[in-house]
Order: sequence, then structure tokens, then C-alpha cells
Amino acid sequence: MRKPPSQHRRTADRDRVLAWLDSRINYERVPAAGNTPAAFGLARMRRLLRDLGNPHLRYAVAHVAGTKGKGSTVTMLGSILEESGHRVGRYLSPHVHTLEERIAVNGTPISPEAFVAALEAVIPKVEAIDRTTARSGRCGPTWFEVMTAAAFVYFADAGVGVAVLETGLGGRLDATNVCQPLVTVITSISLDHMKLLGSTIPKIATEKAGIIKRGCPIVCGATQPSARRTIAAIASRRRAPLLQLGRDFTVLHHSDPPHGHELAGTEFDLETPGNGPTSRYQIALAGRHQAENAALAIVAAKQLRDRGIRVTETAVTRGLARATLPARIETVAHNPLVIVDAAHNVASMKSLVETIRPALASHPLRVLVFAASADKQVERMLGTVRGLFDRVIITRYLKNPRAVPLDRLQAACRSAGLPTPQEAANPAAALREARSLAGRRGIVVVAGSFFLVAEIAG
Repeated sequence: MRKPPSQHRRTADRDRVLAWLDSRINYERVPAAGNTPAAFGLARMRRLLRDLGNPHLRYAVAHVAGTKGKGSTVTMLGSILEESGHRVGRYLSPHVHTLEERIAVNGTPISPEAFVAALEAVIPKVEAIDRTTARSGRCGPTWFEVMTAAAFVYFADAGVGVAVLETGLGGRLDATNVCQPLVTVITSISLDHMKLLGSTIPKIATEKAGIIKRGCPIVCGATQPSARRTIAAIASRRRAPLLQLGRDFTVLHHSDPPHGHELAGTEFDLETPGNGPTSRYQIALAGRHQAENAALAIVAAKQLRDRGIRVTETAVTRGLARATLPARIETVAHNPLVIVDAAHNVASMKSLVETIRPALASHPLRVLVFAASADKQVERMLGTVRGLFDRVIITRYLKNPRAVPLDRLQAACRSAGLPTPQEAANPAAALREARSLAGRRGIVVVAGSFFLVAEIAG
């Protein structure tokens, strides 16, 4: 059926601006060779935003960095603020279904028409910078910088009162780090993107702590002593009040739910010594690790309240109860049960295993679908699921060139002590085969990368 002219024009406009955007350097697809000024830095972003009239300074900001848990924390904090009556911008990456998911106001992704308009506002400024930088042999704004600028423009045009921003990579040199937040949050720290951020926890923590601003409170969920020391030292130098998980506030986990309800959400108590009674919360996201992310969102919301942003206790409870995010231990089908998760490093695979272990035990046949990016610790990721799956299907995603080749995945499965895997040409074929193997009473778990989950979801 032929599309109406208006719909055809909208599609053509979106295709045109996406083609322009995809011509930019995109480090989500092709990782930078090294952490160099040519690849990263804030000068381009500051100039681009100045040329756009500094839209990022027109609303309050909460800024979130960390290795894992960023998207969940951003989503829960945004939901709390929405329930408090604010118009809330949310910036996330990467996306699962469509690019527009990354930019949302009050939980609604930017429309294709508004996305085109935001990019069309940014493109002439970018092209002017391109002409300047080309004369000196430097790079113009990257794909992610353009996306971030478009998000800032959209939030300003949409009349957002508060924006909750997730860093794309690291923090210190991330495009979002031009903001002037009222509160900053660092979620858990673990080894990831080591070629760019450093090969040790303290080095990675240093990059994440680059979002800490002078005098701006920092809510920290890192648990490793070396990460905590690093973040505390930077916070002290910048005279930023530090609220630390396990010291200033504590999550008290409830016992695991009974079989059949393992993935229905999470209940926990939050204890803040010296600040009133312990509070109990129910969140929609599954997993003990999500309770810690929720605690960061709660404490950050209360820091915003102390700085003049209205937040009510009722809004905290309601916001956490309704906040959801795709590909976070998400059940997408039954008979067989199919769970997808964007676990993409060793720590996130461990969190996945901890959460789904009861579900695995209650199903007679268990199938893993796995793919990953070449810069990941694939052997260690697979080692976290040793003994848990009867069958393994490996594949590689088609839309991102960073996928690990199948021969390396075969070797990694052998090294990790997993069953000899079957190979599938693409994620869709892998899921079809996995469901067939599992049968109606089995379970299929899809994990290893956002890019894998995105192609299966698509």
C-alpha cells in the first residue's frame, strides 16, 4: 500500500538527516584507536553549543556516569521527577528499537518530525565548524556530539524543566560533560572500554569522576575500595559533597521472591542513618542490582529537592514503581520463556546470572543466545554462565562491525567450559533456533550486547 504523501515526505526527511548523521565519525560503530584529543575533547562541543545559543543552559540537569546501571538510574530518576510534576528530558544511549528512544520528554521519545527539526537546527552549525576544522586538519563534531546537541536543542524547544543525562562513554571527555548539573551520579564501576578508559578500576573511575563539578553534590554507587578512594579524592579536590552507597545510605535487600515471580520486580529498604526511618520501595525493574540503582536515583532526587527542585515522597514511590526500560532482564515471550538483557561486560553478566538463576532452575531446557563486541572480555563473560545452560547458540550482529567473529566465540565457549555452541548467521536466526531447541517448557536467554538485543528486538 502506497504511503500518503505527507507520510512519504516525513520518511524521506528522516532518511535524509540520518544519512547525513551517519556520515559522521561514530565511535559506537568504529572504536577510536586511542584516547587522543583528535578523537575526544569538549572544545568542539562547547563551540557547537555556543553557536546554537547554549540550549543546554536553559534547564536544570542531573548528570549520570558509570560502567553499568546508568540507563536504569536515569530512567528511575526521570520517572520520580515526572511524578513530581516536572517536564523532564531524558537522554540515553544506546537505543534498542529506534534512534528516537535516546531523546525523550516525560517518557515519550522524540517524534520523527521533531527529530528532523532538531537535527536541521544543528546541521548548519556543524558544517560551519567542519569548514574551520578542515583547514587545520582537525576533526569536526562526531556522531554522538551531534546527537547530544540535537537532544539539548529539543529539550530547550520542548520547555523541559529538568534534564537527566546519561554519559555515552567515560565522563571526563564525554559530549554530555559540558552541562552544569545540580547533582551528579556515578553508578557502579567495572572493567569496560579499557582501551579508551584505562585497564584498571582506578583509571576507569578517574574518567567517570570527570563529571564531578566544583561544589556540586555527587551520589556514588561504586563499591570497590579503589574506585571509592579515587572518586572521593576527586570530590574532595572539587569540594563536592559526596554521598556514598554503603556509608551514607544503605540498600537492605529482601529475600528472593518465590519461583514463578523471579522477574516481577524488586523490593528493598533504603536506610539513611541519621535521616529518619528506613523506607521501603518496590521497583518494576528486576534484580538486586536494580535496587542499588534505584537507591542512587532516590538520593539524587532528594539532592535536587534540597536545591529547589520539587520532589515528593509519593512521587518517589510512584516513579520507581512505574519506571521500565527495554532490554534490562526483560521478558519478551512465553512458551518458551524468552529473556533479553543488554549485559555487555563481566559485571553485568554476573548481575544477570544472579537474577535469573531461580528461573533457570525451574525450566527443563535452557538455551543461551550470545554475541558480543570485539573489545569485550568475551571469555570471562561466558565463564559467568558455566554450568547454567544446556545449549548455546552464538551469532554476530549485522548492523555494527564491532561484532566478535564466530571462530573467536567458538574458542571462548571452549575456554569457558560451555557446551559446544551452534552457529547462527544472524540474531534473528539465532533466536528462532533457540526457541525451537527450548520447546514450550524451556527458557531462552539473550545476552552479550546492546547491539545483539537491538537486532533481535527489531
